[in-house]
Amino acid sequence: MDKRERERPRVVLGVSGGIAAYKACELLRRLTESGHDVRVVPTASALHFVGEATWSALSGNPATTEVWESVHEVPHVRIGQAADLVVVAPATADLLAKAAHGLADDLLTNTLLTARCPVVFAPAMHTEMWENPATQENVATLRRRGALVIDPAVGRLTGVDTGKGRFPDPAAIFEFCRRVLARGPRAAEQDLAGRHVVVSAGGTREPLDPVRYLGNRSSGKQGYALAGTAAARGARVTLVAGNTELPDPAGVDVIHIGTARQLHEAVLKAAADADAVVMAAAVADFRPAVYTTGKIKKVDGQEPEPVSLVRNPDILAELSAERARPGQLVVGFAAETDDVLANGRAKLARKGCDLLVVNEVGETKAFGSDGNEAVILAADGTETPVPYGPKEALAETVWDLVAPRLAETRP
Repeated sequence: MDKRERERPRVVLGVSGGIAAYKACELLRRLTESGHDVRVVPTASALHFVGEATWSALSGNPATTEVWESVHEVPHVRIGQAADLVVVAPATADLLAKAAHGLADDLLTNTLLTARCPVVFAPAMHTEMWENPATQENVATLRRRGALVIDPAVGRLTGVDTGKGRFPDPAAIFEFCRRVLARGPRAAEQDLAGRHVVVSAGGTREPLDPVRYLGNRSSGKQGYALAGTAAARGARVTLVAGNTELPDPAGVDVIHIGTARQLHEAVLKAAADADAVVMAAAVADFRPAVYTTGKIKKVDGQEPEPVSLVRNPDILAELSAERARPGQLVVGFAAETDDVLANGRAKLARKGCDLLVVNEVGETKAFGSDGNEAVILAADGTETPVPYGPKEALAETVWDLVAPRLAETRP
């Protein structure tokens, strides 16, 4: 093995025996094409759905299926010891139960017991099985021990059934795993475990008539990065998403809204039991005073009627002034075009939040791009500059500042 191969992140993809096993092939493809060295460990039941040859061909490595294969390499110990990440996708109710109780009756469960790296479970099963108290207790046990269990999606299951239990989108699971791996050794810290955080993202649209609206250029990428990063750090995340074309992040509860007033209602409701609220959405300050039920027509020779505007609720100021629970942390965002820091400091004082992420916006800055730079202002007077980089890096810095402040409030 050359140096480059040794530097490739080593991922163990465990596959248990559910119909969603075929979807794990897409997750495997994304992992290998992005440069990860993947070893697939399917259970015997998983091989009824996807054969060993498929796993080997897609991974470029032999798919290890039995404890008794290559015994001289001690696979039941070595595979878990060498991994940088173990992800079990799909994870059936049976696999979750075995993992929670420390059973080791096959190669995958042995691997889970020997792994000292982050472990991610992506459950998939029928709704009744997911909601069963035994499964929920097993999930709670795994999370308490530091494992990351992604909540299943809601949608079509096998047959005609629909409900919660659907395998999350493989692309979303990949992004989740990528964020866990990006944290490196810190991934095991899980400093947001047991916390509920609310993140708003995207831009609001204020309708003028059935075909027109007032809006902004927000893509939602920064808010989605904040939500996905928080989930990878163990938090229960509620994402209130404005108008965006981004796919829902894995392991995150997403509430889709359109207008500022809808955002106001959804955020306040979600914040009722939240430890932290991060307002990354680009909320329209104003909306048309009158909504015209029919399309406003262009009349030759006449200028259009002026559009009167009224203020929308100031969600950030309201959250800061009326904390839903003691110790709740509120983080705001300020998009400025000039006198960036001066305007940011004034906004921090005016809004009363704990942290304010201040960034400069323009035609090619912040909105819609994959990168961002900012200065994070704190109510205690400290300032944390974040150089230009991926929006995930800014998200990590925000949570790096939030987590210790939350720790001070933990009973």
